[in-house]
Parts: sequence; C-alpha cells; structure tokens
Amino acid sequence: MGTSRESGSLYTAIENRIATVEFGHPASNSFVLELLNRLSEELHKLSENPEIAVILLKSEGNRAFCAGASFEELTAVATLEEGKVFFSGFANVINAMRLCKKPIIGRVQGKAVGGGVGLISACDYVFATVDAAIRLSELSIGVAPLVIAPAVERKLGKSGLAELSLAPTEWKNAYWAQEKGLYAKVFDHSKEMDKEIDFFVEKLASYNPEASEEWKKVLWEGTDHWDTLLVERAAITGKLVLSEFTRNALSKFKK
Repeated sequence: MGTSRESGSLYTAIENRIATVEFGHPASNSFVLELLNRLSEELHKLSENPEIAVILLKSEGNRAFCAGASFEELTAVATLEEGKVFFSGFANVINAMRLCKKPIIGRVQGKAVGGGVGLISACDYVFATVDAAIRLSELSIGVAPLVIAPAVERKLGKSGLAELSLAPTEWKNAYWAQEKGLYAKVFDHSKEMDKEIDFFVEKLASYNPEASEEWKKVLWEGTDHWDTLLVERAAITGKLVLSEFTRNALSKFKK
C-alpha cells in the first residue's frame, strides 16, 4: 500500500552493505519539490557511507514507477525563479546519482513518464517488468524534457531520445527500452524480477568498493559539465512553463 502523504515518502533500509531507497507519492509516485530535495540529499549521504556498497532505487506499490513532476506543483509555478527552483529539483537528483560513489540499481515495476524516465536513465543498471512502458510527455503540455535529456540521451542515444520525445503521447514498451539500452533485463513478473535483483545486488556488494567507485567514474566520463548544464536547462524549462501556450495546455489537463 502506497503513502498518503502529500509531500511524499522516502525510506532507506540498509542490510548486508545494500541500501534500498524507496520513494512514493499518492499521485502515481510523482515528485513534489520536497521529495526531490530529500532524495538528492539522501543519495549524497549514502555516497559517503562506508557501510554500504550498492544502492537499490525503487518506488512504492505495484503499479506506476513514477509519473514525473507533480502536476499540482507544476501548475502552481508563478514566477521564473519558482520554475527554475522546481525543475532544479530534478537536476539535483540526476547530478546526485551521477556523482554518487556507489553503483545505483533501478527497479522499475510499472510505467514511467517524464522525470521518471530521467530518474531511470540516471541509474547505472536497471531491472524492469513488461509493464514498465515509458513516455516523454513534455512537448504535449508546452515544455520540453530539457533537464533530463542528457541522462536519457546517454542511455538511448540521440535517435532514441528524438523518437521518444517527438511522439509525446505514445508509450514505448519495456522491450523497446531494453533494445535501446535503458533496461538491462525485462521480466514477466515482479516476483521473478525481485529474485534476480536480490542475487545481482548481493553479488555486486561483494566486490571491491574501491574498484566499483573507480569504475563508476569511467562510466560517467564526459558529464562533469552537467552541474551547470542541468540547472541552466531548469531555468529554461521554468520559463516555458509560464508561457501562454503551456498555461492553456495545463488548464485543459486540469479540467
């Protein structure tokens, strides 16, 4: 059963050198700014924890993995600064995942939209079920996936990013995502997936943590500029969300 807290929930459990981080929100595990901030802070803290070797990132429940940005907070943005701050929340999470010294394994049990796809893309290795379809819906509401694009492109390539983002009302199934490189493995059922995840993270946690840390640096080579790039992209997105086109589009969804 998922959380009923409007600010969302975030829980971390540590066992056998594995930190399991679970986030949730009553609106299909979407992200409010407070939850984004809590997640980025938690990832920075876990990165420095010598007692853990691997992070498993998952969301609550057995339906949607993540519906992206909170619709309520998106429609409440009233100034350029508010827009920049809100979308910087996603920028900060992606950068926290990028800079984290521990490999981050994603568990995706259901659909992901927008920022949820960005979150998946910033994981180092991802397990998913056949229900884990993805969609970048941003253009359909008058903005663009500017903040998450570098992370998504890193996994899908430029052509995959274009195919996904330019058809914002279409879902791409889990096997498409696997073929493009977003998912490492796809399973028919969550039970089967979780059994494989348990084996995988236990094995990964048994390796030399220094070697894992050095190897992660290699996997993320060429992304040092993201510290500034993603925040700059957040400011642009914040401007777009205040446009007349976007306001009209959001009002239609709200009705």
